[in-house]
Amino acid sequence: MSKKIVNSSSGLVYSTNPNVVINEANNNEVDTLVAAKQHLRVRLDTKHRAGKAVTLVTGFVGKLADVEILGKSLKSFCGTGGSIKDNEIIVQGDNRDKILVWLIKNGYTLSKKI
Repeated sequence: MSKKIVNSSSGLVYSTNPNVVINEANNNEVDTLVAAKQHLRVRLDTKHRAGKAVTLVTGFVGKLADVEILGKSLKSFCGTGGSIKDNEIIVQGDNRDKILVWLIKNGYTLSKKI
């Protein structure tokens, strides 16, 4: 029976060669920038959402855990749902003004509404 080696980045599913070495240097997460240096963009989007409006916050540079914390804070401040996908924070509804006020109040001075 073959040994199974799972590595989603290289596409290798399994190998019968016992000498296979897989480099696991996929730790591409960048350290999170401080709030004052983050260039966040807040915009309204309706594409591919059946006409429903969502507010997108893009441009976050940092670890996934930090963007999830920021997203949770924004969603709870606005009182709506949402999600985090590909380092984009998605908040349901048109909450651009609320989100921009919250970001500036919490030190994200380089944020802007598009």
